[in-house]
Amino acid sequence: MTLHQFSLQATWPGGRNEVGYIEAGNLQTKISIPPEMDGPGIGTNPDEMLLGAAATCYLITVAAMIERAEIPLKSLELSSVGDVDVTNGVFTYKRITHRPTVVLKSNATDKQFSRLQEIVKQAESSCMISRAIKGNVELVLEEDISVDKSK
Repeated sequence: MTLHQFSLQATWPGGRNEVGYIEAGNLQTKISIPPEMDGPGIGTNPDEMLLGAAATCYLITVAAMIERAEIPLKSLELSSVGDVDVTNGVFTYKRITHRPTVVLKSNATDKQFSRLQEIVKQAESSCMISRAIKGNVELVLEEDISVDKSK
């Protein structure tokens, strides 16, 4: 077994509407409660960070799986949305929707296109962050995949 450890240092100066700071490797940023939750909205917040972790993990996993399958990728983009429910003052992360747009090069075969369809779905369950939040946050996939028709 190989164990990877990731470390984070955080500082927080006081009450609810203060601005803190986190540092974890290449991530260094201010943190606060978002304006949607009546906070100052400075830097990032846990909601954005969870969405960012889920989205980047999914995106990197898709890219790695496409590369391993030797599928001729032209472009890969992702937009993701996180839905947070507030009921009786309790904030609950309900859903993350990933919307990948994947375009293959014009020389892609039908077999490669079919394999890409599988990969786009499989990547969600292969991603470490998706597995970590499974059962707590619904994960939705709305893919747009195509083959470039230009020569």
